[in-house]
Amino acid sequence: MYKLALIIFLILNMNTPSIAYLGPGVGGGVIAATIGIIIAIFAAILGLIWFPIKRLLKKKKEIKEKSQNKID
Repeated sequence: MYKLALIIFLILNMNTPSIAYLGPGVGGGVIAATIGIIIAIFAAILGLIWFPIKRLLKKKKEIKEKSQNKID
């Protein structure tokens, strides 16, 4: 059992040369996609939180204005 674990450990930790080239465009694309995902998540949270709060504040303002008009 220990020999098998040792063999698997050694195989997984072997360094093999990579015969591939990824140009700078790939790195830029990954960065752009990551930033896009972060912005999309932020926009979704903003839409779920800010707009209902904005609507609630607008309703409170309208109620306040109606009560001031009745007093006047």
